[in-house]
Amino acid sequence: MLSSSDRPGAYRGRFDRVIIFDLDDTLYLERDYVLSGLQAVGLWARAILGLDGLGRVMRERFEAGHRTRIFDDSLRDMGLEPHPHLIARMLTAYRQHRPSIRLAPDAEQFLARRDPATGFAVITDGFLDAQRRKIRALALYQRGVHLGVCTDRWGRECWKPNPRAFQHIEHIFGRSGGALTYVADNPSKDFTAPRAMGWDTVQIARPNRIHDRIHPDRVDADRIIETLEEF
Repeated sequence: MLSSSDRPGAYRGRFDRVIIFDLDDTLYLERDYVLSGLQAVGLWARAILGLDGLGRVMRERFEAGHRTRIFDDSLRDMGLEPHPHLIARMLTAYRQHRPSIRLAPDAEQFLARRDPATGFAVITDGFLDAQRRKIRALALYQRGVHLGVCTDRWGRECWKPNPRAFQHIEHIFGRSGGALTYVADNPSKDFTAPRAMGWDTVQIARPNRIHDRIHPDRVDADRIIETLEEF
């Protein structure tokens, strides 16, 4: 998902600095997207399968801390076999739903106070259609974000920590090194490429984020904040 100006050098010389954000658990809480998606799957199951209560069961599993096999285990809880074709249909309903999400209050305020000498962009992993829907739901381009890069446009192999999206940002804005700041939440993948390229890096550790475990291969950011008000 890209803005209308995705050509190399499209913003060259326009901004003194560029702040690039991750999306999930950086500009909004990813748990809100998950709950929105589980609700959508539950409504789909009721309408198509005549199965009532699946949405509630999945939500309860997620709220209890389960992060994998929620579809499979929730179907079993309701006495159904999680056949692969059924799981695939549930995944489609999840990824193609219209997200009910909103910017974190500090992110909304931060973008509203933007400096005209500062460019804004987003780099985000995840399935292309789902990430595009998130960007639209959050109205990021209307809020002053100049460029959105979904790494899945180049295939799964170009998800972070692959440097391709970061190189793309440099080509679009004509900036490099310390003129670029990447703000993201997950040190297991987010900061490997930008730190190697000399960018400034900031980890935002929101209290309700999903990825809060310490990864053995983590690459730490230059500094850590809990809210964009600190930034």
